[in-house]
Amino acid sequence: MARMEAFVYALIICAAMAPAYGEYYTESRHVPRKEKMTRLHFFLHDILSGKNPSAVKVAGSNRTEGDKSPTPFGSVYAIDDPLKEGPEPESKTIGNAQGLYLSSSQDYSKFTIVMCVDFGFTEGKFKGSSFSVFSRNPVTEADREVAVVGGRGKFRMAGGFAKVKTSYFNATTGDAILEYKVTLIH
Repeated sequence: MARMEAFVYALIICAAMAPAYGEYYTESRHVPRKEKMTRLHFFLHDILSGKNPSAVKVAGSNRTEGDKSPTPFGSVYAIDDPLKEGPEPESKTIGNAQGLYLSSSQDYSKFTIVMCVDFGFTEGKFKGSSFSVFSRNPVTEADREVAVVGGRGKFRMAGGFAKVKTSYFNATTGDAILEYKVTLIH
């Protein structure tokens, strides 16, 4: 019985000391790291039409009755778009872009989306690595730029930007092929 009491007292003392010594962080310190710059060039095929679309509408606003756009204001799309070496549908697939985009402009002539997308590579030197974009994308502008906010694998802690240019767009279906020229600092 005395052993049991000693054990219980020891547990109580340990439990009482834990908050005094346990912290959820350690003191910050500067860790120098060697940064690399990587440039990537590929084409994203965003297909809303046909039997096997790579982008599907998952939510929409109830305020867009008169909007005849294939991507009406307030619509949210889930994507699993192939990344390809070229703009041709038969060009080699090197990865995919998965995530969401929101049609965020009320004026269709200034069509803009906000995107939260992970660009993952399934082939080549960067197989198993990805970078993430969370940015406003003013689609109707000829030259536009989106922000790279992170990455994993060979792109761990990446930052940077992507220059995006529309290579093909069908205003009736919403199908698009986008050229990406990406600069990553990681």
